[in-house]
Amino acid sequence: MADVELVKKMLREVLTANKSGPGVSLSRLQSEYKDLTGEQIPHKQMGHGNLDALLHSMPSVVRMERNRSGEMVYFASVSGETAHVAKLVARQRTSKKTGRPQMVNCQMRVKPAAPLVLNGRACVWGGLFRLQTHDVVIKYRLQETDSFFVVVVSRSFSLGPTPSNLNESAGSGKPKPQHSPKDYNPSSAGGNYSPQQVQGRLREVLNKYSNGFWVSKLPQLYRELYKQDLPSEALKDLEHWTHVCTVEKPCSSNPKELLLYPPSPPHPLPPPPVTQPPLHLSPDLKQKLGELLVKYSNGLWAHALPKLYLDTYKTKLPEHVLENLSLLSDFCTVDYPMPDNPKRAILYKRTKEEESCNRRESVEERRAREEVGRRLSSQAVPPLLIPREEYPSVLVVEATNTNGVILRYIGEGYSQAQEALEDKMREFYCCQDNNSRTPLASPTSGQLTAVRAEEEEEILRAQVTEVMTDKVKVYYVDHGFSEVISKAKVFELHDTFFKLPFQATKCKLAGLETFCQEPAVLKKFESMASGKILLAEILEREQTPLVVLYDTSQDDDVNINAACIKALQDKTLASPLQVAYMNVAVRSVCSDGTIYCQLPSRGLAKLTEILEKTEAYFHSQVTSEFLVSRPFCGKGCLARYKGKWSRVEITNLHGSRVLDILFIDLGVQASVEVFELREVPSPFLHDLIAIPPQAVKCCLADLAVSGVGSWTPDAVQWLRDAVLNSTDCSMKIAKLDKTKRSVVHVYLFTDKNFHDPTRSLNRQMAASDLFKHQGDVFLSSHSSNGTKPQLRRAHSGSGPRPTGGTGTPPGTPPPPSTTAPIKLPPLLDLPPAGHNMDIYVSVACHPGHFVLQPWRDMYKLVVLMGEMILYYNKTEEKPLKVEKNQIYAAKVENNWHRVLVKGVLTNGLVSVYELDYGKHELVSCTQLRPLIQEFRQLPFQGITAQLAGVKPRQWSEEASIVFRNHVEKKPLVAQLEAVQEAHHPWDRKLTVFLVDTSQEERDIWVHDIMAEFTDELTKEV
Repeated sequence: MADVELVKKMLREVLTANKSGPGVSLSRLQSEYKDLTGEQIPHKQMGHGNLDALLHSMPSVVRMERNRSGEMVYFASVSGETAHVAKLVARQRTSKKTGRPQMVNCQMRVKPAAPLVLNGRACVWGGLFRLQTHDVVIKYRLQETDSFFVVVVSRSFSLGPTPSNLNESAGSGKPKPQHSPKDYNPSSAGGNYSPQQVQGRLREVLNKYSNGFWVSKLPQLYRELYKQDLPSEALKDLEHWTHVCTVEKPCSSNPKELLLYPPSPPHPLPPPPVTQPPLHLSPDLKQKLGELLVKYSNGLWAHALPKLYLDTYKTKLPEHVLENLSLLSDFCTVDYPMPDNPKRAILYKRTKEEESCNRRESVEERRAREEVGRRLSSQAVPPLLIPREEYPSVLVVEATNTNGVILRYIGEGYSQAQEALEDKMREFYCCQDNNSRTPLASPTSGQLTAVRAEEEEEILRAQVTEVMTDKVKVYYVDHGFSEVISKAKVFELHDTFFKLPFQATKCKLAGLETFCQEPAVLKKFESMASGKILLAEILEREQTPLVVLYDTSQDDDVNINAACIKALQDKTLASPLQVAYMNVAVRSVCSDGTIYCQLPSRGLAKLTEILEKTEAYFHSQVTSEFLVSRPFCGKGCLARYKGKWSRVEITNLHGSRVLDILFIDLGVQASVEVFELREVPSPFLHDLIAIPPQAVKCCLADLAVSGVGSWTPDAVQWLRDAVLNSTDCSMKIAKLDKTKRSVVHVYLFTDKNFHDPTRSLNRQMAASDLFKHQGDVFLSSHSSNGTKPQLRRAHSGSGPRPTGGTGTPPGTPPPPSTTAPIKLPPLLDLPPAGHNMDIYVSVACHPGHFVLQPWRDMYKLVVLMGEMILYYNKTEEKPLKVEKNQIYAAKVENNWHRVLVKGVLTNGLVSVYELDYGKHELVSCTQLRPLIQEFRQLPFQGITAQLAGVKPRQWSEEASIVFRNHVEKKPLVAQLEAVQEAHHPWDRKLTVFLVDTSQEERDIWVHDIMAEFTDELTKEV
């Protein structure tokens, strides 16, 4: 039996929304009801033979009239009691304002498959998300009021993993308690409840819904906008926050229904004490803060504002700004990604214009596809759309200017469609009885034609650019080059071949805008890129997209843009390699024994002079134009090292805020936030580009332990103590390694006496015991006497570690640990059985075992990993006792992950399980760090699961591949069937149905695919 009251509410909302119109027809009422609820009006289930009979039985909801044409139309029956409430509902339903997406881009690299694609649109029909492109349209059901609302979100990036970093906290953002109702907080004792945070967010919600809304809707609105649950204490305190909101009890049969409005105009109050900070921002301050936030479209940490503001405008940021972030709510959105730490907030500049622009662009793209036929009738070719993937493959044709590189996209819908078109053209124009074989009598400039290429077999589309006596010059619109040919080879282009967009297009190379026509740059680009298929990273999706090109055909990816910039270097300013040097400065000692030195040279002297001028120039400028707003791999810019600006190159990006850099003149690697970088000022750009990197990569000659993994932490620290603080080193070159490593083998001295090799640091280290005590772990992977080696005993002072060679039966409690157990994060909240959740499948082995991540908290994980990179990359390696079944932070490739140690091996490696992604990895024990409390607040995001709807079995490799191809690294909808709880969060297991909603026509239930697959195998057997 249908819920009568629920149906009445839905009908009332549909009719109220159309109150100002000429009434709603029966068919329109049925259609709008289905759009709102996803179901037809259930008149039969409610005991009525037809819909008209049902509506006649609801005079309190529906009023019927006949219009002038005699058609029956329906209106909402609004009594005097409910008129005010109905007006609020109608206004709220037509609101166009939307919330900001709470997601961070986390993918910026080339070869790995993108973990998340958030350039999508999501619509909910029947409770399931449907992912489409460009906009995100999400329809949510409000459980408290049995009504719906729609959020339209425009994404303009780049959601890597999004829905795809950050800093130390600033001072406390809590206002000092005064005798004021603002601080009245009778329910906030204990927990992580932050009244100030909730009040700031409530102001933002009321700004969006200024006509008011039901208090019962607030928890769901809060959860969807801020990805957190509204503290229950806040609902109790609403009535006391008169400076934030007004709570009204309307005339209603339900005494618990309350309405929430923006605050009423305040009554005149006595002037506040002088000691209180101002509660408003000056227009000038708003403008300056807005300029800073515009530079960081992916958000800026609030605690970074004071230093950034001081560096940019040479004046201090007023202290009350950070203490009252709600003052910024009229021009920016404040997000708290770490609910346990209200001092950590990210500021986003409001971009309503961008969102509407993006929505218009997506509509235009759809219209471009739908109206192809109309355009073809006037011989107009549809525009070429930029591929949706972030890293499309491209064929580079040519470049006479790096701001206009001609290329073609490779793949389905592009090169493949072009080949199919040319096959059809060849069949069409080569047919013997076809009148189209007759050449054009008088081609005109600008005319689109079909041209027989010089090979006499290919028929290509071309545009006439110049007409001569018996020849014409044509531009091949799909291939991007011009040619002079005979008029006899030019034919009229049939309407059939206007359908495909021209495939030759242009792009701009990022970082080369200033040097777009430099001969050295164009020559380098010609040799490295022309005629090759490369990978393009699209930074800006404009009419002429801004890209970075990569050659991935070699063992290491080659950044074409960076290579072209290096072609401008003046080789005479490089460090010349002589036999011996004095006054050598050792700038960096790496953990593998590699050292980076600065040698006296003309280039180093010139670099020092230009950087000093740059420092003075920055001090004299008051502008935000030097902030780096579009970082990418290979980009050259400036960052501070020991208080002075130095040249750096971006080597890796972790999302959009945290990145890895290399100080190219020092050999020092670091992880920083994007706001710490500056563009090179144009007066010094050419001079700084011309100077090659001044850090020379060296290693100590004649050390038998040279090699990766051979240097112990003691040896590295001893060498650092000996040379990093010395300004009077000298060195003698032994040999030059001309392989890819390009390392100079040297003898290093701490004084100027480089003639006596016995005084070198090489000999001192070789004669020491710095390496001997770790021979069986670091110098080799086995023990010479056949006994089991001990791991890191010189540092930990302990005996042999537990190994991963023996396993424990499932369900067996872990053995007791010798270390005190650390506090684990809270368990991940899951919906009740039978409900849906949006997820991302990070690992898929087979239907009986895969790992999923909740989509809603994906951005929090990106933020957390960015924070871990900043923290752990700045901490020195310390001796650590690694134990099995304990939680640590581990560096895997370039990222820091929260891991569980599964086993400690005898060769110095550790088997770990990534608790947020569900992957198993082997890492060196030197890459583990203690997981501090700050990184143990967010629940572990990886949850093991099995597919519902299929019987458990031993899945074949073929079945596993089919399953993996359908779900791995894809956003899906999971319908929760059951939860198997366990002692540890990583042992929990879910049973879920998986649904792929990416297709517009239908939803794909994965268990149906696997059931059909297994049935076919059974039949074959």
